[in-house]
Amino acid sequence: MSLTPTLIVVTGATGSGKTALSIAIAQRLGCHILSADSRQLYRDIPIGTAAPTADELAAAPHHFVGTLGLADYYSAAQYEADALALLNELWRDCPYAVMCGGSMMYVDAVCRGIDDLPTISDEIREKAMALYREGGLPLLHNTLKRLDPVYFNQVDLNNHKRLVHAIEISIQAGVPYSSLRTGEVKQRPFRIIKVALDYEREVLFDRINRRVDAMIAAGMVDEARSVYPLRHLNSLNTVGYKELFAYFDGEMDYETAVARIGKNTRVYAKKQLTWMKKDPSIHFLNPENALEQVLALVDKQ
Repeated sequence: MSLTPTLIVVTGATGSGKTALSIAIAQRLGCHILSADSRQLYRDIPIGTAAPTADELAAAPHHFVGTLGLADYYSAAQYEADALALLNELWRDCPYAVMCGGSMMYVDAVCRGIDDLPTISDEIREKAMALYREGGLPLLHNTLKRLDPVYFNQVDLNNHKRLVHAIEISIQAGVPYSSLRTGEVKQRPFRIIKVALDYEREVLFDRINRRVDAMIAAGMVDEARSVYPLRHLNSLNTVGYKELFAYFDGEMDYETAVARIGKNTRVYAKKQLTWMKKDPSIHFLNPENALEQVLALVDKQ
């Protein structure tokens, strides 16, 4: 095994088995796991975010799981800084670390770096979110088109999170968000090995459907009800909670809400798969002997 500081990134679509593979790698190499899941960072919602269980947390040292309150603000830029600082500490004792997660911006932040952007003040963050609450996507579209017509023509106009983010940056910086996006890849002083479990789409979707059923059986409805008064928070604006909140509001019945969770999770998985296919550095693994394939990649110089 190499003594070069090495980050093994286990990424991939939701429901593909990233947690189990990461634990197996960490146990074999005697190293720690950094979660790269933007929702598992938050406490109080472990079922809906498929956070590692108590047994899984005990099986290998984990970081960035359940560390934030639901109202806390966090960003990919903060994750980049926090993860790199932690890795420097961990590599003093072991040359390996595993990063596990499918949040694309978080993975890219550590592996490629992200542009230096201004810190958003609470006032501007609230102003941007108010636009969405009061006028929905149409108001976000009009605002972004005025502030940054270049990015307006590039962004997914149905992704309100990216729209809000671009508006925040444009207002805070006083210049269009697109003018700050260099896309420059930062060189990292460590080796990066990216892997993902490769399932046929039908198999992956079946795994997703079964996981949604397991989440419901584990008490996800009660979990969602417990945080329902906080449904306006960005941390809860995610698949699973949005559908159950709509059920609580009487906008759809229970069966429709559960079916919608499965459908929207599959849509999210498709987006993750599209992102992965654009990254030639990812090694797609046969799930039958994934650990052995990872260890071979680690051994290869």
